[in-house]
Amino acid sequence: MKVGHLIVGLCLAVCAAAANAYPDRPIRVVVGFPAGGGVDVVLRAVTPGLAEELGQPVFVDNRPGAGGNLGMDVVAKAAPDGYTLLMAAPGLATNASLYENLPFDPAKDFTAVGMVSSVANVLVVNPSLPIHSVAELIAYAKSHPGELNYASSGIGTSLHLAAALFEHDAGVKMTHVPYRGGPAAINDLIGGQVQLMFSVLPLAVPQIKAGKLRALAVTGQTRSASLPDVPTMMEAGLKGYTATTWNGLVAPAGTPAPIINRLNAALRKVLDRADVQKTFAGMEQDVVEDTPQEFDAMIKAETQKWEQVIKAAGIKAE
Repeated sequence: MKVGHLIVGLCLAVCAAAANAYPDRPIRVVVGFPAGGGVDVVLRAVTPGLAEELGQPVFVDNRPGAGGNLGMDVVAKAAPDGYTLLMAAPGLATNASLYENLPFDPAKDFTAVGMVSSVANVLVVNPSLPIHSVAELIAYAKSHPGELNYASSGIGTSLHLAAALFEHDAGVKMTHVPYRGGPAAINDLIGGQVQLMFSVLPLAVPQIKAGKLRALAVTGQTRSASLPDVPTMMEAGLKGYTATTWNGLVAPAGTPAPIINRLNAALRKVLDRADVQKTFAGMEQDVVEDTPQEFDAMIKAETQKWEQVIKAAGIKAE
């Protein structure tokens, strides 16, 4: 047997043995955002179940900063052994286009484990604005270019990009007013300092039902159960328009397939639990179960889609 073949055989044997023993110690899941934020809350809804399914503690390690890049960098450089994972968010698909000289490659340094959830955004306006539909908004924006101010949770965030996609698809120009997070943005929208924004459903639904905001459309492929009378953007006339905020688990590139499959199977069992689904429904989150291959394909599609939007709008993270 050639030496090269022998080395490859030994490596495969070692990887197989490691996978069969996995996991035999606690698993860390890194979150690139603060504790208590949307990504963190979604993750903590599944970690107890993951610990039960895997037979080992699963703990959360918050590494906020730089739009999630600090957390991604930690995981990109971690050993590919299944003991350090990332709770990925849309930044995994967008940050390569938003930031220059990233210390990691989002396309090459991670391998997909499985999606966890997805939440649609909703286009909302201040009720003082005499606009009651997407068509009316487009007509107004075209006749008043740059006069409408829209809020977002920050430059390059999924809410900003949802608005940029709307501008591109509708052929309108509005003025972006970035905030430090969604709550601050929606508070100013209610107060009338800005006229509209794309907001995640959990943040906006209470304000819509209280009459403080008017919903024009949701950005998912289907209507929201919480807002059944509000059309999708596609129903409102923007063909092919979708913009969702999603979360899922990824591991460092090179993590053995048996470990990835073990994690995916455990995650899907957790997502099947009635209590988890009830928790997600209360957060306006849609549970998403898929294979590592399906999640990988989704990330690639999102990367291509938002790269075009970001380049067309000339968006750069600060």
